[in-house]
Amino acid sequence: MLILLVLSCLALLAGTLRIAKANETILRLRAGHDVDVALNAPAELLLARISFLLDHDRTDEVRPYLEALDRQDGGRLAAIAHFDLANSRLRQAFDLITASKLDSAGPFVVLSRDAYRRALTLAPDDWDAKFNFDVASRLIRDFPAFERTSGDDIKADRNKIWTDIPGKPQGLP
Repeated sequence: MLILLVLSCLALLAGTLRIAKANETILRLRAGHDVDVALNAPAELLLARISFLLDHDRTDEVRPYLEALDRQDGGRLAAIAHFDLANSRLRQAFDLITASKLDSAGPFVVLSRDAYRRALTLAPDDWDAKFNFDVASRLIRDFPAFERTSGDDIKADRNKIWTDIPGKPQGLP
């Protein structure tokens, strides 16, 4: 019985030390220090690393940490990470729009909408994600997909042409 008690105390001590180390790393990341984080780190530490990367405009490095967080925590922390990623992508789009680079801004708006959708899937009651998703959706509308076959001819499915246009159209298209 004594050996079992000692082993459980050692396991609790190891867990406490791991949590203390994770907290120290989170504090260093929040202070602006670039600290490497393993992909199997606790979810809170992964979220802190994602936040650090997004704060320092290193959005392209976020993907592996986000995937690891999705595997570990399919809940609130993952929703926060997707929301933060979407906000970062939308800020990039706004910067390009401000610089009058509208064609370059389109993909960032689409990426931000995808990240907002994922955040809303994980946390459907998140009002901020709903609002920001609406803003991103209004920047670039999803128009019907056209199939270009040759030259200037464009074919569209007559049944889908009005589905994404707001309001009720009057008359023939």
